[in-house]
Amino acid sequence: MKIVRPGVLVLLTAAAILTGACATQDSGSPVSGTASSGGSGAVAAGSVEDTLQACLARIPQDATPGQRMIAEKSCARDQADRK
Repeated sequence: MKIVRPGVLVLLTAAAILTGACATQDSGSPVSGTASSGGSGAVAAGSVEDTLQACLARIPQDATPGQRMIAEKSCARDQADRK
């Protein structure tokens, strides 16, 4: 017989809710891999056709300096991987 502790169920439920919340954007729509510009010219982020300038343009203007630094380094890394 297995005894399930209520605390474990609460922890697992909270983890599932937080994971679901992290998978949505501010608009509430699921996160997709495409650029936020929409339109037919949208390129998937990180794809071969993506450019460094397009990657940098997707960094939010209200990002903190630390978030901006990490995003810029990620864009530069992705650009180096594409070469």
